[in-house]
Amino acid sequence: MKGKLIVFEGVEGAGKTTQMQRLIHWLQASCFLKVRLVATREPGGTELGRGLRHLLLKQDSGEFVSDRAELLMYAADRAQHVETFLKPELSKGTIVLCDRFTDSTIAYQGYGRGLNLNLIKQLNEIATCGLESDLTLWLDIKVEAGLARVRVRGGCDRIEQADLKFHRLVQQGFAELAQENKSRIVRINADRPEYEVAQEIQTIVTSRLEAWGYLNNTNSEK
Repeated sequence: MKGKLIVFEGVEGAGKTTQMQRLIHWLQASCFLKVRLVATREPGGTELGRGLRHLLLKQDSGEFVSDRAELLMYAADRAQHVETFLKPELSKGTIVLCDRFTDSTIAYQGYGRGLNLNLIKQLNEIATCGLESDLTLWLDIKVEAGLARVRVRGGCDRIEQADLKFHRLVQQGFAELAQENKSRIVRINADRPEYEVAQEIQTIVTSRLEAWGYLNNTNSEK
């Protein structure tokens, strides 16, 4: 059985990482999965990727990172991630939960930075060898609300420090991607209490896992 790739997407402060961890814990506690479950992220899902993540997100390097260099570093991270981690795990039938994937590059570097969308799609194709998510959970939240969460958390990275216009363009990118990929991308209202968002995610993922034949028992308490 081929594995499945479930991706969490959204603007800064949407709660992707938190909700992905909540889903992992819930699935592990429910004990009805037939297969292995792993979590990863982009950038930074490999040893090479962790170095690239530091270069991409650190705010105190003192060196300007051009938009094209940024795009190519994300592509390099993804190519390594797909080849050395995602493809091997999926070939084993593993369910992989990933914090960001190709849609983020289109939204951030395409819509946010204004780089050519066709070029980005070509780079994504090269980096992924055609691999797409089986399900993408788009945590949709107003940009201002998400950035307010980031400020409360503290320690803003280089991307989070970009101006409001940039983040609004990123949000527009996610909205258009969701409209264009309705069978793959599911919108979730993330401007709600954390437990409500988690419950909706559990319901959606349980339904997909059942349809894919990955569950031993779907009667676990939500």
